[in-house]
Amino acid sequence: MPQQSLTALYQHLDQHRPESLEALLTGVVWLLPMLDVIANAAIFIKDDQARYVLANRTLVQRCGLKQLQPLLGKTSAQVFPARLGPGYTEQDRRVLEEGLVLEDQLELHLYGSREPGWCLTHKRPLYDPAGKIIGLVGISIDLQSATDSHPAYQRLAAVDGHIREHFHQPISMGELTRIAGISVAQLERYCKKVFHLTPRQMIHKARLEHAHRLLHTDLPITEVALRCGYTDHSAFSRQFRQLTGFSPRQYRQATTQEG
Repeated sequence: MPQQSLTALYQHLDQHRPESLEALLTGVVWLLPMLDVIANAAIFIKDDQARYVLANRTLVQRCGLKQLQPLLGKTSAQVFPARLGPGYTEQDRRVLEEGLVLEDQLELHLYGSREPGWCLTHKRPLYDPAGKIIGLVGISIDLQSATDSHPAYQRLAAVDGHIREHFHQPISMGELTRIAGISVAQLERYCKKVFHLTPRQMIHKARLEHAHRLLHTDLPITEVALRCGYTDHSAFSRQFRQLTGFSPRQYRQATTQEG
């Protein structure tokens, strides 16, 4: 799997820290032809200014480009639409400045059609032998379809259906475990196996998908928050920013400007 390959690569890089980003690229550029055939994952390396220095074909195409060269030296904010790009770059800054490690971060991204979709993003800082951050490596994997061959699929499908029907209301882990007839630990484990998300991520995804649609209307932000299951406007804004890099108001403005 792409994620496992990236983890193995990062472990190798952490054990054999390169003298510079240039030295790193010399050592890994031969991997690019293999990374190019992975259609469901955008894979990239960026420098300490959050600029692309390597990317696979999937990412190039999602930036609306045909070749890698025009992407090099640019940040996400410069190549993605205004509603998403700046959020990606802000996330990069935290990785580069704070050493933040992202694992399974659910977030919006763009497909080749420029339509928004969901992915699980992983980002890690890259260090030189002195412990200085010289860049970052990352992968955004398309959220896979549910695995319907799992023995607990029918129970979990009922959980998913409940979330989709009641996301506008408070949903507790207790009611989800009652629906599935399993423990919290089993629910967490099985949801990751079947839906590739935790139950909490499933709830956030359902709510934010609805918010994405409502923010294209004239509804007040407070009303959007309520209709998506958030009684606290600030909690809605926090969660929305985590998944998009924008506050709901900024996202609405950026979407309006694009239109």
